[in-house]
Amino acid sequence: MIRSGFLLICIFLGTYLTAQEKPEISATKKAVLEAVSKQEKKMIAMSDQIWALAEIAFEEEKSSKILADYAESQGFKVERAVAEMPTGFVATYGSGKPVIGILGEFDALPGISQKALSTKQPLKKGAGGHGCGHNLFGVGSLAAAVAVKDLIAAGKLKGTVRFYGTPAEEKFFGKLFMARAGLFNDLDVCLDWHPSDKIEANVQSGLALVDFIVEFHGQAAHAAGDPWNGRSAVDALELYTTGINYLREHIKPSVRIHYHIQHGGDVVNVVPDYSKIWVRVRDTKREDMQEVWKRVEKMAEGAAIMANVDYKISLVSGLHEVLVNRTGGSALQKNLEYLGDISYTKEEIAFAHGIQEATDKPKKGIDAKVHPMEETKEHPGGGSTDVGDVSWLVPEIRLGVTTAPIGTPWHSWAVVACGGMSIGHKGMMHAAKALSMTMVDLYDDEKLVEKIKTEFKERKGDYQYKAILPDGPPPIPVGSN
Repeated sequence: MIRSGFLLICIFLGTYLTAQEKPEISATKKAVLEAVSKQEKKMIAMSDQIWALAEIAFEEEKSSKILADYAESQGFKVERAVAEMPTGFVATYGSGKPVIGILGEFDALPGISQKALSTKQPLKKGAGGHGCGHNLFGVGSLAAAVAVKDLIAAGKLKGTVRFYGTPAEEKFFGKLFMARAGLFNDLDVCLDWHPSDKIEANVQSGLALVDFIVEFHGQAAHAAGDPWNGRSAVDALELYTTGINYLREHIKPSVRIHYHIQHGGDVVNVVPDYSKIWVRVRDTKREDMQEVWKRVEKMAEGAAIMANVDYKISLVSGLHEVLVNRTGGSALQKNLEYLGDISYTKEEIAFAHGIQEATDKPKKGIDAKVHPMEETKEHPGGGSTDVGDVSWLVPEIRLGVTTAPIGTPWHSWAVVACGGMSIGHKGMMHAAKALSMTMVDLYDDEKLVEKIKTEFKERKGDYQYKAILPDGPPPIPVGSN
């Protein structure tokens, strides 16, 4: 009896301490969590629809419509085809200050179609796939926006909530065109999240980049009969890529240079008169990237001179690095810690192990824990995002949430698989809850908003934002609506 009683006391004390560790939250936050939860079945269904459609940059007609129609059905005023982009839209509810925005992406990547299985099996061979989890991104952000709208409609919050349906993040960077159209100018604060392999308030930057096309024009000739009459555009292209690759030894470790040969001749017995290459230059800071960019462009002239051909350079677009906001990140971190870790079933862990085995990664399972907020690194590495451009116009609060196993190769079939099943769904709903709670903080705490804005102004300094973007409309594919 004494031992049994002692065990009961221990269990009681353990339960009591656990309860004490979890802070109390406001009635408004409880309400917004309920508003997110009641959308769960609908959100999963929408995410799966967009996952199956897997529409690529500026071709996301059905995916965009699914999100915009849902926002409209929930009482938002929806403006479609914004910034000359047929698949871009903005959904707004409420009035007055603060105006809080939230970003949502929904484009897929080409060529990585996959079933929701832990072995590589295309859903539709050659089709696109959500290898960056954007089927989860847009839906999760919209769930948070709708939950906040419910509280504004009930009189529990005051202000305006705005959801941005942002297309073509993977290729043409739709947010740049929205920025050029002034669609972010009246925001007080903006939020976004991205699928990840860990849970964290994201206070790291990313890489600035530029994309440009180089075309070489020469003279065709018979490759055997009279090659001396030819001037090879492919010779110029090869000299150009050789120059780029020799340059790699003499640039900072933070720099990344990629290229994609888009045209390299048609047949072997003709001296090719045309070649085309897409080049991308990245670095941690925009000004450092620009220095390498101009050097790499100049090398195209040298290649053209050596091959005795003409050349043309065309700017595609470019991205700013993310301007970090730690004040906003700290507010988000508190809400992540309240929500705690994500729990997974044995079946989900087995699925994760299957993904890791298929991609030659250690079977470490899924990182379900909330990570502490990191110190902001000078050179964080990683990728680039058009969220960076938004962050130079308005304070941006960023979130990463687990939607794939540890070590999963991003932009691959493995991420596609996870985004179409419960591992991805759980991360999406977790993100929606964390974002909606943080939005409540912004509506309820005017001083917090001012602190976030103050940090934004200090970090931005006197820089006047200018998009790295050519004049003219977005490059919408022929035939898109």
